[in-house]
Amino acid sequence: MAITNEQAAGHAFLQPLYTDTYYPDHVVDRGKEILLRLCERIEAEQPSDLTALYVLTQAATEEFNLLEAAFDAAGSEIETVAREAIGEDFWFVASAYGFADADGEELIATRDW
Repeated sequence: MAITNEQAAGHAFLQPLYTDTYYPDHVVDRGKEILLRLCERIEAEQPSDLTALYVLTQAATEEFNLLEAAFDAAGSEIETVAREAIGEDFWFVASAYGFADADGEELIATRDW
């Protein structure tokens, strides 16, 4: 499914991680795919309120939790810079889909990184 939201479709997800060699591109690519799938789910399911949005974002956060092992295997980790970039992109997605009042911490409340 192609993303129809112009803001989301044109956004450079996880850009700070791509510009830092500490984060292997092949693993960052998987994180970008998680965020793109989140956009697709939002477009498909059209959450009507923040509670419904949080269900989707927290499911995507669980995927990032699993991705931690891939970062570790590549000699990297989801540390401060990565946490900030991921969290900012979750908030960007919420905002792009009309949920600018979303709580940034609640979007990723299920994180273990």
